[in-house]
Amino acid sequence: MSGEKEPLQTIEPGKVRFYACGPTVYHYFHLGNARMFVAFDTIRRYLEYRGYDVRFVQNFTDVDDRIIQRANELGVNPRELAKQNIADYFADAEALFIRPATVHPRVTECIPEIIRFIEDLIRDGHAYERNGSVYFDTSSFPEYGKLSHQSPDDMRAGYRIDIQDEKDDPTDFALWKAAKPGEEFWQSPWGVGRPGWHIECSVMNLLYLGEQIDIHAGGRDLIFPHHENEIAQSEAHSGKVFARYWLHNGTLNINGEKMSKSTGNFIMTRDLLARRDGRSVRFFLLSAHYRHPLNYTEEALTQAEQGLGRIDRLLRSIDHHLAALSERADVVPVTGALPGATATGDCAEIRTAFVAAMDDDFNTADAISAIFDGVRLINTRLESERLTMADLEAYRNVIVELLDVLGIPEQHAAQLEAEVEALIEERQSARARRDFARADEIRDILKHRGIILEDTPQGTRWSFES
Repeated sequence: MSGEKEPLQTIEPGKVRFYACGPTVYHYFHLGNARMFVAFDTIRRYLEYRGYDVRFVQNFTDVDDRIIQRANELGVNPRELAKQNIADYFADAEALFIRPATVHPRVTECIPEIIRFIEDLIRDGHAYERNGSVYFDTSSFPEYGKLSHQSPDDMRAGYRIDIQDEKDDPTDFALWKAAKPGEEFWQSPWGVGRPGWHIECSVMNLLYLGEQIDIHAGGRDLIFPHHENEIAQSEAHSGKVFARYWLHNGTLNINGEKMSKSTGNFIMTRDLLARRDGRSVRFFLLSAHYRHPLNYTEEALTQAEQGLGRIDRLLRSIDHHLAALSERADVVPVTGALPGATATGDCAEIRTAFVAAMDDDFNTADAISAIFDGVRLINTRLESERLTMADLEAYRNVIVELLDVLGIPEQHAAQLEAEVEALIEERQSARARRDFARADEIRDILKHRGIILEDTPQGTRWSFES
């Protein structure tokens, strides 16, 4: 609201009420959506890492013009289309290591509560009915425009005047829409119809978090009109400040241009995950501060993959050192042994830099830099110091711990082996059908992950770079 960073002071000490706008489930989600979901999942993880009890709510819009339109195009039931796309969301989200929210409410599950909320607004003079539809009266809320920093007069200047518009004012917005022929509908005091878009989030916040919340999050494109309208209807309903903090993620561009379905310049997350590792995609999406623009290129994703490969190689190197120490007759592992002063100090330094970055408005770019600084420092220690098993375990644990905060799981040997073997098999199939471009791409993908292929008469062998 202020456009400035402010200290986090929650409504209840130690607890965070956190709402993030979820997808409209008419299709798979694209990479711009993925950026938003990953960003707020990471913020939730970090708040929990810092000791907060986070109640995180993310909705599904499962009734909408786009759902109806696509269902008609496909010749399927809109409810079944939404149900399938919700299942697809969870599959793609899991591939990006996005945790399920505390609650995932759906619009179609909240219709009675939505109707009651609208009735309250009409009763209190904030809404009116026209021909079976209900509109919010923005003139009844003097602070309308305070989030987007626009005045209603400026907004009106941007509206096209339609002489058949049944609203009292161009800035008024729909709370309930009278049903059109062939649309899904519900019975209401104003006739059959369905909810407007904005009302769902106000009602779901009230149901699952209460009249006031700590954090409301979404994409920058939602500031106006969606979040502006949420504020108006929620605060008109309760008479209280709706949300303390508003977080909006920046845009995702593709090859330097705005992502747009109309021009074909967009990437479905599912398509990208079919050819790139989910850990690397997530790592790339966190490579810029969540509020800043992020530009996707194949080269940028490859750089993220290489960076994650450096971290993986460090962990493998530590494991090799631990294995070597455990095999030495003169080393007796001591359960619970403490690391020495050097390792203890190094780990504290790495954590401190990471926390300082994330405390500064969840700056994942600087947090990743802190991890890379730690990787360089630990590699230096591995080369120059005589380390104990406790030292090595401390170094390993701090890197794994901080990656986990970012939602990047450790790559276990069995998982890695299965992924590599699957890619090698795909490469062999590509070569058999003379798709050498895909075969070379797979070789490059593995190389960026620190894996070398050797084609022999007995088949393809793989090994880690030294």
